[in-house]
Amino acid sequence: MLDQVVQLKCGVKHDPWGKQGKESLAGNLWAKTPGSSGVSDNERYSEMWMGTYPTVPARLLCTGETLDTYLKRKPELVGLDVRKRFTNGLPFLPKVLSFDKALPLQVHPDKRLAEKLNLQDPENFGDANHKPEIAVALSEFELFAGFKPLKDIEALMSLAPLKQLIPSNASANFDDELLRNICLKFLQLEPDVVSSTVKGLLSLPTEEFKTKNHEYVPGLLDRIAKQYSPSDNGALVAVLLMNYMVLQPGDAVCVPADSIHAYLKGDILECMARSDNVLATGFCPRPDRHNAELFSRALSFKPHNIDQATLPSKKSSKGEMGKTVEYAPPFSEFNVLATRLKSGEEERHRAIEGPSILVVTSGNGEMVVQENKLDLHEGAVYFVGAGVGLEISSREGVEVFRPYAESE
Repeated sequence: MLDQVVQLKCGVKHDPWGKQGKESLAGNLWAKTPGSSGVSDNERYSEMWMGTYPTVPARLLCTGETLDTYLKRKPELVGLDVRKRFTNGLPFLPKVLSFDKALPLQVHPDKRLAEKLNLQDPENFGDANHKPEIAVALSEFELFAGFKPLKDIEALMSLAPLKQLIPSNASANFDDELLRNICLKFLQLEPDVVSSTVKGLLSLPTEEFKTKNHEYVPGLLDRIAKQYSPSDNGALVAVLLMNYMVLQPGDAVCVPADSIHAYLKGDILECMARSDNVLATGFCPRPDRHNAELFSRALSFKPHNIDQATLPSKKSSKGEMGKTVEYAPPFSEFNVLATRLKSGEEERHRAIEGPSILVVTSGNGEMVVQENKLDLHEGAVYFVGAGVGLEISSREGVEVFRPYAESE
């Protein structure tokens, strides 16, 4: 057995917003691991986790040992520089998500707040790390990410049903601090006020939204009200204050720590710093919501338009044959490689001086590691240790993602 490259058996979650049965890419990929129990049409499959986080740990397919335990036994596979920079071995957590209903409206605490919450409430905030993340679309991907430009929000707040919701002590200038107060006001509204506000907005002539370049607002409000409730505070925050985006396969979004977001529909490859801390205040049962004042205090105001939220890919020097692109977010825990090959094509990945996880999201092929041939089929997941070069070939077309960490 190769010590440096091992196939993984990943865990899967069944959140109520996940896609049903075979409609779920996360479920289908998980089910194609040897030994899997298969996908049930009666279950929802929301997330396949591929890392070392203890909530849903990946395990070595050959032995059942957790990847975390394996790397503690063989720390050289993480790489010396990465071990010096990060104390928890694998510093990132990759996932495949599939959802046809809005995920909770949320932010992930930055390091300072995460440390404080972990100390105060370790049961709900299980680590002291921040959780910046990226999401790469594997199908059409609808989401809310960051805030709209202030001028757009100011225009929407001039609509009759919303004027009364501007805080009475608001400054004359429409700035980020006023936006924070509006967001808090929306989150603290009583259910009947939320319902009447949504009803009032839906009763407005379409032209009132068109003149403000937000003709999609009524349709989205109605859609989310049917998914959850006309009284869900999250609908007002997401639809009125946040950037609504529709990404196509290969497009990506970057969500810094403390950046507001809510994913709406699609299948994505998601990668984040190794953390599972979340503050949620909408699109979830009221007993599960966190304190609105804490949520509003945690907010950053980046991104503040759609362009700032997107994460373009670029050709990667890690791919020797030019068929690999890279998603490089502005934080240090990871980058993500994407290799897409047509039938019969090949690519070579240079050795990376840090750990990586490789997942096949579609198609099939073969991977050669030190003259050892490994099968690449849809759903196959491998841990790749530091300093290992790979040769990837396609049989009928293949798409491979590879999050990795490396020295700065």
